[in-house]
Amino acid sequence: MKSLLLSIMLFPLIAASQEVHLLIGTYTNTTSKGIYVYKFQINDASSNLVSTAPASNPSFIAVSPNGKTVFAVNENNPGTVSSFAFHKDSGTLKFINSVETKGAHPCYVTTDKRAKHIIVGNYSGGNLSVFDVKEDGSLSEAKQTIQHNGNSVNRQRQEKAHVHATVFSPDYEQLFVPDLGMDKLMIYKADAKKGTLIAAETPFEDVNPGAGPRHAEFHPNGKLLFLMEELSGAVSSYKYEDGKLKLVQNISAHPFDYKGNKGSADIHVSKDGKFLYCSNRGDANSIAIFSVNEETGILTPLGYQPTLGVHPRNFTIDPSGNFLLVANRDSDEVVIFKINTSTGMLTDTGKRISVPRPVCLKWINDK
Repeated sequence: MKSLLLSIMLFPLIAASQEVHLLIGTYTNTTSKGIYVYKFQINDASSNLVSTAPASNPSFIAVSPNGKTVFAVNENNPGTVSSFAFHKDSGTLKFINSVETKGAHPCYVTTDKRAKHIIVGNYSGGNLSVFDVKEDGSLSEAKQTIQHNGNSVNRQRQEKAHVHATVFSPDYEQLFVPDLGMDKLMIYKADAKKGTLIAAETPFEDVNPGAGPRHAEFHPNGKLLFLMEELSGAVSSYKYEDGKLKLVQNISAHPFDYKGNKGSADIHVSKDGKFLYCSNRGDANSIAIFSVNEETGILTPLGYQPTLGVHPRNFTIDPSGNFLLVANRDSDEVVIFKINTSTGMLTDTGKRISVPRPVCLKWINDK
């Protein structure tokens, strides 16, 4: 009888631990209202809408480490970035303030280790700006703006600098900034106390002409960096040691016989570090799947999963590591796949989240 009562008492705790919040950033040029907050069950990938926070084109989101503050770019011209307080009990976002990003069409935001500062990348502005985060979660005016200048071989897409991401190293001592327009991976040294950036000893890595570097992610071991190239549809794999990068491989994220238009977007490593996933737009509408040699950084293609939708942008792996969710922007749907953690392959769960123009997917654990 006692064991039965104990089981009944523990059940709500166990059930609660299976819930996380999923935040979906969108483009609001059709029917979207802004940022959508869902409850997601990591045991069966079911979800339900909890709340919606009005915002203009919140196309990329960052969450503070403690889950209490959410930052969202507003991809407009002029660009702004907004801060929200997140209330886990109700699953709601409360607007705090918004400031200009000092550039047009911001497309990426990230926080430092303690969320004392955020860094925003402005795509059309070709620059990045640093902001202080105050005790109440509000943002200061931009305290530093770094302008990129340059171009590359694609006259339509690389006519000037286009900052596409701002990615911290695992120790938060360096910031890596893929610039699609310049065909460079820019590198900055970060001062955690001052919240300022200066050029690193090696200030950039060149990528292949016309590659168009877009997003980047570190391997969980902190020794590898993977760079997604939008225009070439390829991935560059680097070893990372003593703050320096060494290119070990550049490999296509498409089948060798692919002839369609390319437009790769996002890149993520599985929780266990065994597999790498990349989203391909253009005519592909697929997720490329690679195995990762964790010592050498060499990638081996395993397959290409159709996203079952149109124009996959950001995608994410849930906190359990068992599900991969893809934001198919032009088909207004998030498609949920089950990850085979042994093989890395994906299978359709049949579950969907219907939301207008989904772009960015972020998690907040409910612990």
